Amino acid sequence: MTEVLPEYRAGTHAALERAEALSIMQRLMTHLQNKSTDMAPGQVKVPIEYYLDQQQWEREIKEIFYAIPLPAALSAELPKPGDYKAMRVVGKEVILVRRADGQMKAMLNVCRHRAMKLLPGGCGNSRRFTCGYHGWSYDTAGNLTGIPGEDTFGDVEKGDYSLVQLPVAERAGIIFMGLTPGMPFDVDAWLGDVLPKLEALELDKCVHFTTKTLPGPNWKVTVDGFLEGYHFASLHPNTVFLTNHSNRAVFDAFGPHLRNVFALKSLDEYHDRPTDEWDPAATLGLVYWLFPGMSIAGGLRERTVVSIMLPGDTWDTSMTWQTTLLRHSPQTAAEIEEAEKTAEWFYAAFRDEDYAAQTEVMNGLQSNPNGHMIIGRNEIAVQYTHDTIQRLMDGRPVHGER
Repeated sequence: MTEVLPEYRAGTHAALERAEALSIMQRLMTHLQNKSTDMAPGQVKVPIEYYLDQQQWEREIKEIFYAIPLPAALSAELPKPGDYKAMRVVGKEVILVRRADGQMKAMLNVCRHRAMKLLPGGCGNSRRFTCGYHGWSYDTAGNLTGIPGEDTFGDVEKGDYSLVQLPVAERAGIIFMGLTPGMPFDVDAWLGDVLPKLEALELDKCVHFTTKTLPGPNWKVTVDGFLEGYHFASLHPNTVFLTNHSNRAVFDAFGPHLRNVFALKSLDEYHDRPTDEWDPAATLGLVYWLFPGMSIAGGLRERTVVSIMLPGDTWDTSMTWQTTLLRHSPQTAAEIEEAEKTAEWFYAAFRDEDYAAQTEVMNGLQSNPNGHMIIGRNEIAVQYTHDTIQRLMDGRPVHGER
């Protein structure tokens, strides 16, 4: 946990246009010189009930998570025809599966006979899905194809009992899904100006290495921890703070989505170098955040860690799927070891530091003497995301000027 990770020492992937990357480097250098960071105009006070109220959470599920395209998985997790991922997403059992034509399908993971879950959680490959209760079977399009003992069960119009379809689309190596059948589903409009930024990451060309799950507290408590680097020095002294400056970041918004770029400590070496020698991949901690819960960290380097965080079944829980992607498939034992080290390093830091702290926050909320949480000017991405939540709840636009 105390070793500087290899991907922080080198990298050449052009996830940003060089002119934009150099501009970000300059912004961060100015912050280092001034001991500053990008900031919001003022502080924001958030009532404690905003995190604890059951009715508030129920509205969020209905008006946000059941109403917008959700990042649910990565294309690299399901590269071949028949590849599927079964998961419980915000209280619903779902299947993502790649068809023979390469297209993605999303369906409720529920047999139409007795509503038994067809597949256990996880990934696999199959040409059909068979219920373990009475043996009803479905193809990868969700069509009901087999009913054991149909002559005794009685006639069934199979077309009426296909698996319930959910809207789904792939963009920039990310699989987006809607949790309400038939809901409006325009992924391009939802992503807006961040889409070309995501495409430049080339996640669709990456290789899946590992996905780990991590339970957490209330989704907004967890979101807060993803969106600021103010805590690096105090919470991560022997991990993240070894390579990242604390409280030094630049922020850019793209509709409901955003980008934080944290200053790596290697940036210190470039103050006196000419710009033609500047190396953004070695100095920028690039993180994109897709609302409501997807962090893409490290897109400039060989290894990218993607965390998809969504609410759990109850107001006080969440679930995170943390995936390590590689630019190239590891060919040697040493390369596999390096990739495993990266995946475990990130997972352990999140589990033992971030999520441990957020669990303590969750436990302490009801004892907060202020009756509110205060979000600092330096926590601009946290403020912005909470504003996006409120805008969606109020029916106000989340794209365009604010």
